[in-house]
Amino acid sequence: MCGIVGIFLKDKSLEPKLGAMLSQMLVTLSDRGPDSAGIAIYGGGDAGKGKITVQSSVPEEDFPKLDTELGKALGADITVRTKSTHAVIELPVDKIEEARAILTKLRPRLRVMSAGSSVEIYKEVGLPEKVVERFDISSMAGSHGIGHTRMATESAVTTLGAHPFSTGADQCLVHNGSLSNHNNLRRDLSRE
Repeated sequence: MCGIVGIFLKDKSLEPKLGAMLSQMLVTLSDRGPDSAGIAIYGGGDAGKGKITVQSSVPEEDFPKLDTELGKALGADITVRTKSTHAVIELPVDKIEEARAILTKLRPRLRVMSAGSSVEIYKEVGLPEKVVERFDISSMAGSHGIGHTRMATESAVTTLGAHPFSTGADQCLVHNGSLSNHNNLRRDLSRE
């Protein structure tokens, strides 16, 4: 059992309230998934700028000096905004893939949650209310977002097992259920 929420704002005047609205919706579904929660927020990005959201199990070791070290390795100006166990690295959009490769060597414990020009994914173990508080989701602005509460039934309760999952640049996925026949589905789709 899990819970999924999503909102796409057509009224631009509501964009500053997106995080607050999405947080309230997610917390309402806590009974459907008290193990972990996650939210993807799509906010306006600056032209030519990209974002990589990363997670660390040891942020006090991984995040200090990350901006200086990664910026030097990339030869680019970057900024790093930390939020608890997550950090958003803002950098030139054409440097995203290079930065991801460098991060695997520079900070091997980091896990990429999302990348693109507008998406930021935050997820963690715990009640949805605690997760949205931890990352101050209520204060975030954006045009649309999706959230997920998880009750693990077939796997461990972990940050990486929480949804949303990044599926590509500025894309994410949440689902409700088990894809236990994924190999059969893959074979069928490959034949088509």
